[in-house]
Amino acid sequence: MVERRFRSPGRKRLDQRKVMCGILFVLYTGIRWEFLPQELGFGSGMACWRRLRNWNEAGVWQQLHELLLTELRTRDVLDLSRASADGSHLRALKGGDATGPSPVDRAGPAASTTSSSTPGP
Repeated sequence: MVERRFRSPGRKRLDQRKVMCGILFVLYTGIRWEFLPQELGFGSGMACWRRLRNWNEAGVWQQLHELLLTELRTRDVLDLSRASADGSHLRALKGGDATGPSPVDRAGPAASTTSSSTPGP
């Protein structure tokens, strides 16, 4: 249980490091936010979720990512030989070469499975 402040209403704000550990615990284990064990001292799952949301809206994760990449490049320890890019994550802003018709479309229209042009019995 988090102590209440004497002169200010509400509870004390949780330490950033503890909240970060709670967020990482939930993301690593895959448990639901509401099942974050209080015994670990990370605060409630809802408090961690709110802090994650606020940090995301403030751009903290993007800044952290860029800072980490800069640090790794500076130390020359960033190995991009195993990196990959997926089309679902990168937009092709200028398009690409036309590759021809889709293999799915080459057979022509698919036969309907619900109706038939041939008369029934």
